[in-house]
Amino acid sequence: MKVLIVDDEKPARDRLRQILQDEDGFEVVAEAGNGHDAVSLAAELAPDIVLLDIRMPGLDGIETARHLNGLERPPAVVFATAYDEYAVDAFEARAIGYVLKPVRRSRLVAALEHASKLAGNTLQEVASEAHMDTQRRHVCARVHGELKLIPIADVWCFLADQKYVRVEHDNGQDLLDDSLKSLADEFKALFVRIHRSALVAVDRIERIEKAADGSTRAVLRHGSHVDDKELIISRRHVAEVRRRLKES
Repeated sequence: MKVLIVDDEKPARDRLRQILQDEDGFEVVAEAGNGHDAVSLAAELAPDIVLLDIRMPGLDGIETARHLNGLERPPAVVFATAYDEYAVDAFEARAIGYVLKPVRRSRLVAALEHASKLAGNTLQEVASEAHMDTQRRHVCARVHGELKLIPIADVWCFLADQKYVRVEHDNGQDLLDDSLKSLADEFKALFVRIHRSALVAVDRIERIEKAADGSTRAVLRHGSHVDDKELIISRRHVAEVRRRLKES
């Protein structure tokens, strides 16, 4: 079984590698010190199992696991955690592999042997029950076969584009596999729907105004390259957009 070790602390990675080197049936194919590198390495190396720390700066373990789950060949995930009983109860309730820090050899081997793939909604439920943050700080696009993580803070808007969603961000645009509805549900605190095919970041809207043709549109702050035609606010959403702007 090919294993990818992910932990932001090198001594922890060394400990896990040492344990696995002494066990038959497991091969450590790579290590990563953060979630971004973990997702890239997993896409490149297709490990069978990712041994994943939960508490990491940037992408934490839960968000990293959600991105791993979206790969063409998603690996099984075993979490390494120092969280309290809420996390342990949540993991056990859904038969999710985990090991408590400091990691014991017997527990690690048992968890790896029983590792199973996770559905996205399972991760969401576990994070919620364990009192962890469930909202991603990045969305993931596939560009020329490579995975690209786009910070939510850089996003101007999400636009339905046939069977994909186009994300307009500070560094250009990319296509996502996420549905517009799932993005609307997950990021409802930061984005507002202006029509059925568009979500716009509230903090990127400068004002709303009437156009010459009588339609109402969102005017974005300086730096946007989004076509004005895609920013028309449908009649049913005008009141909500005004309310969100007033509250921001």
